[in-house]
Amino acid sequence: MAELNSNARPTTHVMEPLHPAVREVPCILVIFGGAGDLSHRKLLPALYNLMLDDELPEKLAIVGFSMEKLDDEAYRKFARQGVEEFSRQKLAENQWAKFAPMLHFVSGSFTDQVDYTNLKQRLSEIDEKFKIGGNRIFYFAVPPRFIGNCADGLSQAGMINPPDSGKGITRVVVEKPIGHDLQSAIMLNRDLAEHFEENQIFRIDHYLGKETVENLMVLRFANAIFEPIWTGHFVDHVQITVAEEEGVGTRASYYDQAGALRDMVQSHILQVLCMTAMEPPRSNAADAVRDAKLNALRSLRPIKNSDVDWMAVRGQYTAGTEDGKQVPAYRDEEHIRPDSKIETFVALKCFIDNWRWAGVPFYLRTGKRLPKRSSEIAIYFKEVPRILYNAASGPRLAQNTLSIQIQPDEGLKLNIISKMPGSPLRLSAVDVDFHYAKASPEAYETLLRDVIVGDQTLFMRRDAVEDAWRWVQPILDAWAASPASPYPYPAGSWGPTQAMSLIEQNGRSWRVL
Repeated sequence: MAELNSNARPTTHVMEPLHPAVREVPCILVIFGGAGDLSHRKLLPALYNLMLDDELPEKLAIVGFSMEKLDDEAYRKFARQGVEEFSRQKLAENQWAKFAPMLHFVSGSFTDQVDYTNLKQRLSEIDEKFKIGGNRIFYFAVPPRFIGNCADGLSQAGMINPPDSGKGITRVVVEKPIGHDLQSAIMLNRDLAEHFEENQIFRIDHYLGKETVENLMVLRFANAIFEPIWTGHFVDHVQITVAEEEGVGTRASYYDQAGALRDMVQSHILQVLCMTAMEPPRSNAADAVRDAKLNALRSLRPIKNSDVDWMAVRGQYTAGTEDGKQVPAYRDEEHIRPDSKIETFVALKCFIDNWRWAGVPFYLRTGKRLPKRSSEIAIYFKEVPRILYNAASGPRLAQNTLSIQIQPDEGLKLNIISKMPGSPLRLSAVDVDFHYAKASPEAYETLLRDVIVGDQTLFMRRDAVEDAWRWVQPILDAWAASPASPYPYPAGSWGPTQAMSLIEQNGRSWRVL
């Protein structure tokens, strides 16, 4: 196994920055839902890590805004607990002493306009103290039903500055899910557009902040050995897997309204597919990259209602064993309806109808209570001709594969055929394995830094969100109209047998992770 920096002396190529350095962008980051689970587990630890890495503005204030009755000191204790438990880097007292004064809290309701007036007054006081210059980032870490209220409240309180107004920047960060279906996504985007310009809206998908996903573009477009063979002339098929070992846990109430197709495929997996399949963008500017991804998304062949049964499989886990322990069936989990038809597993076969990928199947799968937590993109290259080492009289040689591991271990692995040492001639598949030599920043660290400097490259644009919903909507409609329940699969297995048939009917098989 080789590490990326093990023996080589890499040549560093520094790109011209498209945005100002993060240290030069003073701002107040207001977290709506600032005392919630997302803030506790992800956002506050990410901001602490950014400070340790010298990736925060010199002038920054962080303000939590939610219903909890906290003062600044209580909020700092709340944040410290999150950093101690969830931070990528350990808490150091001397560093915490620098971070804690950045934290503030304002108690208020998302629906009471008086509380927005109070918030505005507090932000003005903090702005004057830290010399921020009117720059505001509003992070909506709230359920989707409150997004309209938050945008309206900010607007009525006069806290949204148009771009280039000279009164300071205003940006808004919106967490997924962006809607529950196509119609609700369109309505939510309309609500946002009433108050913000598109270049002020950052629709966040934490999967796109993962180092390996970011590196996918570099792998493809900075290496001459990959891009020429990244086509249907050489690629047999592509598999994208997002496997989760855990069940629904604390997200049960949300998950039993959403399911795997909405929760994972419509957002994470389709975005990763687009980065895998897109054409080279004209530049690395945000809209150039997002245009290229959108073109790939719009080239996805629609799955018609009549095709759903043979191109899409849904499953739901039953009781089983994981790590030697018995785990309950999905319908026996707390806060799950006993007759729920929500899918916890999805497998799809899809095609991208363009010149590069015509005829190449993309197989997508995701599920809960699978044997292990693992996410990867696997490119399967076509087999060599049935002559010489792959002669028809002998067993078939394994296909060369390039697997890009997104989690838990980030890196890539190229599987090739090699001669085994000694005689007689024997061939074996071997892995050329690369992984990152040090821990990568967490996804939220990358994305929060990008919001501060105004880089929208890794964020979803309105048209991409709506087109992703437009592609999955026929599948959702077909499943909603069907009296059938999802296929059962035991917890700890790789999904229902029907998912195996989906890929095996074409002589292929799911990759063993």
